[in-house]
Amino acid sequence: MKIQQLRYIVEIVNQNLNVTEAAAALYTSQPGISKQVRLLEEELGLEIFERNGKHIKSVTPAGKKIIGIARELLVKTQAIRAIADEYTQPNHGVLRIATTNTQARYMLPSVIERFSKQYPDVSLHVHQGSPNQIYDALLSGEVDLAITTEAQYLFDDLVLLPCYFWNRSVVVKKDHPLANVKNLTIAELGKHPLITYTFGFTGVSDLDYAFNSEGILPNIVFTATDADVIKTYVRLGLGVGIIASMAHTEADTDLVAIDASHLFNASMTQIAFKHSTFLRNYMYDFINYFSPHLTRTLVEKAESMHDNNAVKRLFDGVQLENK
Repeated sequence: MKIQQLRYIVEIVNQNLNVTEAAAALYTSQPGISKQVRLLEEELGLEIFERNGKHIKSVTPAGKKIIGIARELLVKTQAIRAIADEYTQPNHGVLRIATTNTQARYMLPSVIERFSKQYPDVSLHVHQGSPNQIYDALLSGEVDLAITTEAQYLFDDLVLLPCYFWNRSVVVKKDHPLANVKNLTIAELGKHPLITYTFGFTGVSDLDYAFNSEGILPNIVFTATDADVIKTYVRLGLGVGIIASMAHTEADTDLVAIDASHLFNASMTQIAFKHSTFLRNYMYDFINYFSPHLTRTLVEKAESMHDNNAVKRLFDGVQLENK
């Protein structure tokens, strides 16, 4: 059994069972991958993949277990390399982060600017996506850290560090009837078509809860993963936007932002990473730059805990910022 064979079977799953795409991602040949996978299956005496002719149709029950362990082994091999690099090239390396569009656009620029000045020889890669995509990227080892704002149930088997709370604002054009409303209510909001984040992305479930509590069915006419896209369609008059408050800036002079923190529950942004991840010194610094209360001492304590309820208790006395 070879590490490369494990890398092949994991990448095939990452590429939705497409061997050609897996070969392209790993800069190798499709026949070479197929041959190595067959050799691994012969060595193990079972099939990892169920096939329809030459095409892979699904992962076998045994294959799912093997691939789960293979993922962990590949992360550990990355950790071994990271430990070596920490001693031989402490200020050189790569930091890969997965997050949402809103975090990447409005929260990360100042953090990345500071980090890049401190670590000019660390290559920084930011991947943007939905909570499910972020989770998959972290689980597959494509990224080192994930910054997530919703769907936190996905991350229960990972280390979760609380960063800050964020609230929502309603955005409308200046000539909209809501522009001059001082005490916005759910009932008033429910009279208008709504534009907000894609379900499960940054809190549509919280919106549903708020409207359901008032017995109102929200008229959501458009959803997007990007606050800038939402603002664009508000400008076109398609409806009333509901976005993270941080996404309304001084540049949005043509839009009126109405605080909605009294209407919807605040959401928490958290940083997640796998228990098996070896955090480089510069990774601890990045986490601290993003959330100053996340000192290396606290992060190391959280790493040693394998129960996120215990991690939550660790931060019980910490007052999180509201954004």
